Amino acid sequence: MARDIKFIIFNKDEQFAAELRAMLLKVEGIKIVAELDEPALLNQSIDQLAVDVVVVNLDPHPEGVLPLVAEAAAAHRNVAIFAASRSTDGPLILKTMRSGVREFLTRPIDPKTLSEAIAKIAVHRAETVSNGKLITVIGGSGGVGATMLATNLAVELASLAPHDVTVVDLDYRFGQVATLLDITPNYTLADLCGSPEHLEPSVVTRALMKHSAGLHVLARPNAIDEADAMTAAACMGVFSTLLQMNEYIIADGPTRLDLGASSVLSLSDVNLLVVQLLVPCVRNAMRILDGLRSGGYNLDRTKLICNRVGRDSAHLTVENVADTLGLETFAVIPDDWTAVSTSINIGEPLLTHSPKSKVRLAIREIAERLHMPAGETDDKDTKKKGLIGRIFAA
Repeated sequence: MARDIKFIIFNKDEQFAAELRAMLLKVEGIKIVAELDEPALLNQSIDQLAVDVVVVNLDPHPEGVLPLVAEAAAAHRNVAIFAASRSTDGPLILKTMRSGVREFLTRPIDPKTLSEAIAKIAVHRAETVSNGKLITVIGGSGGVGATMLATNLAVELASLAPHDVTVVDLDYRFGQVATLLDITPNYTLADLCGSPEHLEPSVVTRALMKHSAGLHVLARPNAIDEADAMTAAACMGVFSTLLQMNEYIIADGPTRLDLGASSVLSLSDVNLLVVQLLVPCVRNAMRILDGLRSGGYNLDRTKLICNRVGRDSAHLTVENVADTLGLETFAVIPDDWTAVSTSINIGEPLLTHSPKSKVRLAIREIAERLHMPAGETDDKDTKKKGLIGRIFAA
């Protein structure tokens, strides 16, 4: 399969952003790595994030934006620039194309036209190496077991995948991924985000800590005040490099829907939403889904995980929760408090501490489904279809 196609959106109209986001994220293999509204950040972000396509909204003042477009096109000839505008003025379109723009998209954008433009980009990348897959794990509320799932899922994928797996702790203040694995990292996510201009794989590798189970760990900052200095742009630079180095990235979080979360979720292949059968948790999950839906995110990438099923759930069932949230249940993790709490307290993953526990076996099944999704085969013709085929089928 061709590697993912990475997009930057330069735009100051949130309504247009949501519409474009919804169109792009319907296609598997499309990743939005940054959404910008500051001209000074555009060239820096293109360099840092190694993108393929930049979509620029020219409205409402095309003449003010076109010099920026021309500068970006001249500096990054290997990056395709798409311009979007409500204007159908011939001289403006001609001037825009002469500035180095690859495609002029008239708003409202026709999905077929956009798909065809993307397909042209995909053709030139059909033989390149695939990037890794980013899987985010989001808790419907605190204490639902998202960190437990993220950590143990990374361990299970590391035992399945032939290439590297890294788990990243996105709870910048109170994350516990390192604690659950009983490691004390020398470097953290804050060290990488503090120097976004040096994101070569060799630098990122030095910040990762190898666990005996075979996975790598990128921990949250050691000091709480370091969390305030974390920026979405810097974190995206880290993820962009990690996805070139790993088969899977498991992100514990994001823990709140802010700008940083939007960037991560746009880049993500799968979002695992973890809930327990409790009314407050389900209500929080509804708020999360409403926020994603209004932001134009593709909820087909969001999978429902019901955790600790089997306890007294005050008359809520898995079916009740799935119907309320409008999601199919991707997996159910049974309650096994003794095995899980002991694993957490001694800092050992379930694979090594309780390999036959019900929880560990459920997480193993999730890992296997993510590693080889239903219907996927090793047929070479199916693999060749890749992103291009999915675009034309959209």
